[in-house]
Formats: sequence, structure tokens, C-alpha cells
Amino acid sequence: MINRYAVILAAGQGTRMKSKLYKVLHPVCGKPMVEHVVDQISALDMKKIVTVVGHGAETVKEHLGDRAQYVLQEEQLGTAHAVMQAEDALAGEKGITLVVCGDTPLITSETMQKLIDEHVSLNAKATILTAKAEDPTGYGRIIRNAEGTVERNVEHKDASEEELAVKEINTGTYCFDNEALFAALKQVNNDNVQGEYYLPDVVEIIQKQGEVVAAYQTPSFDETMGVNDRVALSQAEKIMKRRINEKHMRNGVTLIDPENTYISADAEIGNDTVIYPGTVILGAAKIGSENIIGPSSEIKDSTIGDQNVIKQSVVHDSEVGSFTNIGPFAHIRPSSQLENNVKIGNFVEVKKSVMAEGSKASHLSYIGDAEIGKNVNLGCGSITVNYDGKNKSLTKVGDGAFIGCNSNLVAPVTVGAGAYVAAGSTITEDVPSDALSIARSRQTTKENYVQKLNEKRK
Repeated sequence: MINRYAVILAAGQGTRMKSKLYKVLHPVCGKPMVEHVVDQISALDMKKIVTVVGHGAETVKEHLGDRAQYVLQEEQLGTAHAVMQAEDALAGEKGITLVVCGDTPLITSETMQKLIDEHVSLNAKATILTAKAEDPTGYGRIIRNAEGTVERNVEHKDASEEELAVKEINTGTYCFDNEALFAALKQVNNDNVQGEYYLPDVVEIIQKQGEVVAAYQTPSFDETMGVNDRVALSQAEKIMKRRINEKHMRNGVTLIDPENTYISADAEIGNDTVIYPGTVILGAAKIGSENIIGPSSEIKDSTIGDQNVIKQSVVHDSEVGSFTNIGPFAHIRPSSQLENNVKIGNFVEVKKSVMAEGSKASHLSYIGDAEIGKNVNLGCGSITVNYDGKNKSLTKVGDGAFIGCNSNLVAPVTVGAGAYVAAGSTITEDVPSDALSIARSRQTTKENYVQKLNEKRK
């Protein structure tokens, strides 16, 4: 197999984004644009992926980690100049090199593979990824002869009226013979108005040497979209959202209203799960089969089992078993674990806690830094008082315990298995198993109090 390499151009600041965030790190469906590109390129069995960074270099490295090598373009002097920075990493290597822009998040591995296949089948030294644009204004045009062979790439500003009518455009993605690429780069000059070194000049140099220059036209113009401002970012988001949602629907997930359902690129969802409108699924969420989620729920970086119901609720960085009901209006905060057959009702917040199988907190409770055993009932208004202003402490409730309404469990404290805590109690000491603990003032009733008060007021 021919060795494959890739160069990702990710050094531009992106001034038109008008943002402090480095351009290629702007997210599309929850993932930075450049990471979408790396994901797709990584599926092509690359020997090396070299990312050219400039502005925000360290932040890009943090996101991509060791999935790529990095070279620095200190001054942004054009696309050819950017590729030149990869010379130490790639020059002299035999094989094929893809050059892809880091702000093209919609490009797919399938399209890049077809570009490579066209390059190899024609024994080309350079192959351009092209597309048909209904409005090609501003793009370089691909001019072919009667046999369909590429004759030249003409920049918009240099095109004749006849050439301007051509709708096949240069997308800015290329496949090169690696040795031919770096040899031609040495011949590129910056004799132009902008004083920059342009990658299309490499194609022209290779063609003038009598080598084969080819082009593969992708049927999807959308894939080639470069994101340079917030308008294009929103367009890319819409296209990616539709692509992701269609994938899940074809895999057996029901989206009641796909236009109003947002699913991250990394989410996994099992078949026969039904998702209602307004639901947002973020990060690397893993959701099983036969769940009902939404409307208006948010799940982020969490693992959800099978046959759960999550209505109008938030689940972040947590684990949910199967046959569990959450919501409406519940908040499952990070590091929580809900086992099977758990019920978390309306206005219940769970944080860094375990709720074992069969336990329930049906309404208006806070469960923080707690280990709740099996088949525990937490009555309305039950609170684990976990914070003393300096330290967080643990509350433990044993299997089968019953916590009455409006009870405060002041941590650190343990309620034993099978124990009862009377409604309205504030528990500051451990409760033994099978005991009843009452921690409240005796009721005092003053007869005729209101009458006496009124007489006093007169």
C-alpha cells in the first residue's frame, strides 16, 4: 500500500469570526472544526498527520493531543507557505499527501478516499478536489478540455467571461505526490498583490513540468464549505446536525422533530430510543435502547442504559442504569450514579452520589455527596446537608431505609438499613438499623392565642 500523509492547514487567526477563540476551534455540533477534520482523516490509515498551527497553537495542541504532529507557521504568508512548514516532517517521504484546510468541518473520509483513488488511478502528481457551485463567485475555476482532462486552474480575478461561466470550482483540498509537492513548493514565489505564497501555484508548476494534474468532483458542495465567519459557522452547524440526525434515524432512533433535536457528533444512541423536541445531547454521551428522552432534556458525557424515561431534565457526566425515571425538572450533576429502577422526580438534584437499585426521591430533594442504598424512600424535601462552609462530607443511607418528608441529614452521618427518620427531623447523629429517629421539637398549641393577640392590639 502507498504511504499516506496529511497536512492540515490550521494556522489562520480567522479575523472575520470576530472572536477571541481561534478559528478552527469554533465548534460544530459540539466539536471543534479542526477535530472533525482530524477524525475524518484518521479513518484513512495515515502514516503521519501534520497540523500547521499559528495563532492559538497551544490550544489546538490541547484539543488534538498526540493525534497529530505539529509545525508552526509564525507568519501567515499564504497556503503554500503553510505547507512549506511541514518540510522537515515530510520532505523526502515517498507516497501521497493530502492537504486539507482545518476550517472545513463537513468534509468526509469517503470523499477524501475517492480523491485519493482518482489520484492513483490516473497516476497523477496533483489532484484537486472540486465541486459544482451554483454561485462560484470568488472561487478558482477548473477548466477541462473536451476529453474531460484538467487543463488549468484559473483564479476568479484572472478568468475570462467564458471561464467565469464555469461552475466547477477548486475547493482548496488537494492530493499530491509528496516528493513532487515539496519540489514544486521551492519554486513558488509571492509575486502577487497580497505578497503571499499560494498552493494553487504548486499545481500550475507541476502541470508545466508535463506531469498529470487531475481533479475529482465531489457531488456534495456542502462538504467543501470553508467556515470563515459566523454565518458560515451556522450553515455548517445546520448541515452537520442534519447529517448526524439522519444517521441516528437510519440506525433505528426515532427523532420526533429532527429540526429541533441537537446531537453531538460523538454521541451513541441505541435503536428504538425516542427523542422528543428540544433535547440536546452533548459530548460523548452513550445512550442505550428503548429510552424516552425529552422533551427539552440535556444529556452530556453520560452513560444511559435501556428503557429509561428522562423528561425535561439535565444529566451531566453521570451514569444511569435501566428502567429508571428522571424528571420532570430534575438535575443529575457530575459523578452521580443511578442504578436500575431508580426514580428521581420533579425538582430533585443529585450531585456526586449513588442511588442504588429501587430507590426513589420523588420530589423537591437535594442529594449531594451521598451513598443511598437499595429500596430507600427519600420523602419530599429530604436534604443531605453536605457542606459546612469548608468541607464536603458523606451521607450514607442503608438498604430499605425510609426518610420522612422535610428531613435534613447533616453529614457526616449514617442512617442504618431499615431505619425510619420521622418527617421534619434534623439528623446529626447516626441512626441504627431498624430504629426510628425523631429529631424535632414537640408541638405546642396555645388555645385562644389569636383572640388574646387581637385584644392586645386594640
